[in-house]
Amino acid sequence: MKLIYLASPYSKYPYGREAAFKEACAEAARVMQSGYGVFCPIAHSHSIEVEGMDGNIMDGDWWLEQDFAVLSKCDELWVYQMPGWDQSYGVGKEIEFAKQRKIPIKWVKYYEKNTAGIDFTPA
Repeated sequence: MKLIYLASPYSKYPYGREAAFKEACAEAARVMQSGYGVFCPIAHSHSIEVEGMDGNIMDGDWWLEQDFAVLSKCDELWVYQMPGWDQSYGVGKEIEFAKQRKIPIKWVKYYEKNTAGIDFTPA
């Protein structure tokens, strides 16, 4: 099974972090259901930070170290082009990391669809 790293914005998503988490989870589920193994750092890390770190919010560079450990093992990087992806520090670093290691990159179009029950009013 091909392992996909699904990158998406978090703090730069205009509808807020919780909405970014829900949207990333919905897309990760769609990709999984189409037959791929998926690691989605927002889906994986948001709940760990919120539920497991006693409110100790770690910075993006700390999370990138966690993410790069997984990305280095993935077959492809898929960039989910949610609003804010092109302004996201983390997504930019993930793209740079993949290019340096010759990990193929796929661009996944975003269509505002409200599959995750998101209120599309900017936060």
